[in-house]
Amino acid sequence: MKNVYIIGVGLIGGSIAIDVKKLNPEIMIYGIDKNESHLNEALSLKIIDHKANFEDIEKADLVIVSIPVDTTESLLPHILDNVSDETLVIDSGSTKASICKVVENHPKRRNFLATHPIAGTEFSGPKAAIEGLFKNKTNIICEIEKTAFKLQERALTIFKIMGMNLRYMNPEAHDKHIAYVSHLSHISAFMLGKTVIEKEKNERDIFDLAGSGFASTVRLAKSSPYMWTPIFKQNKTNVIETLDEYINNLTKFKELMETDNFESIFNEMENTNHIKEILNGID
Repeated sequence: MKNVYIIGVGLIGGSIAIDVKKLNPEIMIYGIDKNESHLNEALSLKIIDHKANFEDIEKADLVIVSIPVDTTESLLPHILDNVSDETLVIDSGSTKASICKVVENHPKRRNFLATHPIAGTEFSGPKAAIEGLFKNKTNIICEIEKTAFKLQERALTIFKIMGMNLRYMNPEAHDKHIAYVSHLSHISAFMLGKTVIEKEKNERDIFDLAGSGFASTVRLAKSSPYMWTPIFKQNKTNVIETLDEYINNLTKFKELMETDNFESIFNEMENTNHIKEILNGID
């Protein structure tokens, strides 16, 4: 593997580029991004070796697609149109059903592997890229049986060397589960931030009074709306289902408060403490 093309040189794409380059310094990393300043920044940070265009991907051994999921859905067929028969194309999107659906009958479907590395921060752009971001993180792989075996092997070798834990799911199951463990938490953070901003008009009060609990809970509200709006749109049905359940739990909690039923509130929180055991070991 000599030529790796990163489409979308931000947090995820840039972090993959850093890890791939570390694995083999001889690999040439090419960056494609509609934001020219991102490309210039990635060059200056030595995340990529060269700028590139879509026309260049015919030379690629590996193409990493790390752009908003709606753009991935529209561009992925064209990317597959232009790669060679030996090229592996991987996406990193947070939704999988729509993306897999759009290429299900593509002549080069065998060149594509649908993945979702569950790693990241609230920051974006090339400067947010981190070496080792994916170490000990889960990478969900969908429809691996539809990818050519030798390309599967290439991908799995890269993932394992990067230290990822691999999990296999079908796209529909992925989207349903990820709505609960990722998409809902982002909505909660955005709406908590909105509530505090609307009620605490003095920004200095927010800064002075916000403890570590508030800061950690609202951290995801710093995430990019350009990335998350398409995710919510593509996974609308599952997200609405999770919101219905979440709102129901909030309403029940409010009713317990209104009736001074603090024994039940205690029990609710104590039962939920079980989450510590489930999430033990996750940063």
